[in-house]
Amino acid sequence: MNGRPVRRWAAMAVALSMVLAACADDDGEVADDADDGTEDTDDTDDTDDTDGDDSDADDDDGDASAEPEGDPITIGGSLALTGIFASTAEIHDIVADEYVEMLNENGGLLGRPVEWTVLDDESEADQSAALYERLITQDEVDLVMGPYGTGSITAAMQVAERYGYVFPHHTASLTYAYTYEKHFPTWFVGLNTHQTTPRKVFEAYQTLDDAPETVTFVTNRFPGTDFLVYGVDEGEGALEAGGGAARVAEDMGLEVVETLDFDTGTTDFSGIAGRVAEADADLLYVGGLGVDGPNLLAALEQQDYQPRHQFHQWPSPGPMLAAGDVADGATSVTIFEPFEPYLSNEGGQELYERYTSAAEEAGLDYTNPETQAGASWAAWQVLTAGVEGCECLDHDEIADWLLNNPIETVQGTFEYREDEQNYGDDIQTIKQIQDGEWYVVWPDDQASEGREMRGSS
Repeated sequence: MNGRPVRRWAAMAVALSMVLAACADDDGEVADDADDGTEDTDDTDDTDDTDGDDSDADDDDGDASAEPEGDPITIGGSLALTGIFASTAEIHDIVADEYVEMLNENGGLLGRPVEWTVLDDESEADQSAALYERLITQDEVDLVMGPYGTGSITAAMQVAERYGYVFPHHTASLTYAYTYEKHFPTWFVGLNTHQTTPRKVFEAYQTLDDAPETVTFVTNRFPGTDFLVYGVDEGEGALEAGGGAARVAEDMGLEVVETLDFDTGTTDFSGIAGRVAEADADLLYVGGLGVDGPNLLAALEQQDYQPRHQFHQWPSPGPMLAAGDVADGATSVTIFEPFEPYLSNEGGQELYERYTSAAEEAGLDYTNPETQAGASWAAWQVLTAGVEGCECLDHDEIADWLLNNPIETVQGTFEYREDEQNYGDDIQTIKQIQDGEWYVVWPDDQASEGREMRGSS
């Protein structure tokens, strides 16, 4: 099953009710088969001849598992290995190491070994930009991979554009800002995510017997979260003006009773929690990221307050699942989970097996791959597809190939649209916490019982 049926289900979410089914425990029983720029260089030998490439370049020709030879192909990037985003960036660090190891185990890239160098941007956008400048001009890496977080991605993309580098990235949401023709997002949410994503969320809630009528917004002033909650006043090109969850909520008949904003890096949510409890809206919408949601929920627990319904844009999965009863019923959006149909997408099984093992070894609280891991793995698939598709390291040719060919990923099929700033289809599914586990919402499926989540074809 490829990614296209998933998109059809998402489009039908308006008219169909949410269906919840139990997801797996964090024990690996999910699959069917189941210097301050701290450098972490992985030159172990690795390519998956099936991952991320729809071209003839990786056909079975008997050489797929041959030992890579010659000078290494160097790939560089930064991640928030320390700082406020480290708990989520760690997921991307694991994915990168595992993907590069897999590449080298399977013949490398273009028959050459792959060497991955990651630098610590300390969760700072300016630091990220400086590190990409260093990687390109001093280290002269052949390719780059985008960092974690909208701010760092936006800054690093400007450097990549200055030097004409293909720039795959996995978690940026400031879609309107990305006009660079060689950027390739895998947070595949659509250009107008400020319109479509909140609408999908509210439509899902409207299917409930106790559908919310009022909503309180708590929003991180981070650029991406601000965009998703408040939208934009003016459109440009294919970007639609307006939008943002607050405006979409009002358009759909919800009463916005409170809007509360906080600075990135906030850890004390006691004041905001008091105002959330006082507003007592039917739905709490948290425009946060990383550990914002769990920190807010901890503060609400101190207030002895339990939201009736709650949505969180981009929580770190481990801390969110560990938040306790106060997180029961929390929802988020997702682009990958360790269930069907995702496991049958290109590389889905490999991601599940490799990531789970590595996350367990790293001691992560939540060891199943989910939306962050799926976006990250897909970015590596896109980069691999472009290089093997054009059989080259020329950035113009890589970009041209990616813009003119479908790319199979763990999320499904990507087709980049130049007239929509290289974005494609919208977010596909929604997930909910219940009894300390994620439950995935499939708008159009009566999921099988047990540990598997299956979608209709």
